[in-house]
Amino acid sequence: MDVYELGEGEPEVAVVGAIHGDEPCGARAVRRLRDADLDIERPVRLIVANEPALDAEERYLDADLNRSFPGDPDADALEERLAAELLDALDGCSTLAIHSTQSYAEPFAVVDSMDEVARAVAPHLPVDAVIQTDAFTEGRLIEHPHTLEVEAGLQGSDGAADNAYWLARAFLAATGVVPAPGAESVVDAGGREDVAVFRLRDRIPKPDAETYEVFARNFERVAAGEAFAAAGEEQLRADEPFYPVLLSPYGYRDQFGYVADRVGTIE
Repeated sequence: MDVYELGEGEPEVAVVGAIHGDEPCGARAVRRLRDADLDIERPVRLIVANEPALDAEERYLDADLNRSFPGDPDADALEERLAAELLDALDGCSTLAIHSTQSYAEPFAVVDSMDEVARAVAPHLPVDAVIQTDAFTEGRLIEHPHTLEVEAGLQGSDGAADNAYWLARAFLAATGVVPAPGAESVVDAGGREDVAVFRLRDRIPKPDAETYEVFARNFERVAAGEAFAAAGEEQLRADEPFYPVLLSPYGYRDQFGYVADRVGTIE
């Protein structure tokens, strides 16, 4: 784990990248922040979490780090030891964890629940949606208080790396680490209106097949009876209306993504 601290004093804000080694955008954002000569008004801790997996260009080496929290410092698995070390480094911090996805090119935020940090920070991030995961957070970093995840874009892309940097800059501005930029900046200093909030309801199982396809678009309503995906020759149709989230043909081994409901907005 690689840790950098900017500013004077004990940090109460942190940014974490490379929880998954095959998602380099967060590490690139962290190192860009480190080298950016920012005007730091409040100390911040920047972390590249899983360097061995990042160097190997693998999601993880022994276990999925984002399913391993709170971790165990004496475990055999690298990621279980890292989980305990990372939680210790994040103790007392409002935290942004940066990820990327195979299913959607535009940034969105993920929270366990809409706590005061999520409500205060999410409208100031350059995202158009917030996903509330509720029952689907076991072992993930966002189970822990005052933590937001962001999906910065398509895994391995330059666009995701650039998005990750500006998401982190917006988070640092919203938490008082750096001055709020002018309105003309990429970072939204004034807040966004009507950020849609979706709550995950269920997983979408993926039947065994040689090939997979998706027809629906993430965050766009699927009507009852509409075909939204296919497993080989079998089409999957919606039993009732829903909003697909993280829907992709090959992003998960055993599921297409998630069924979600649109539950409101953050204004």
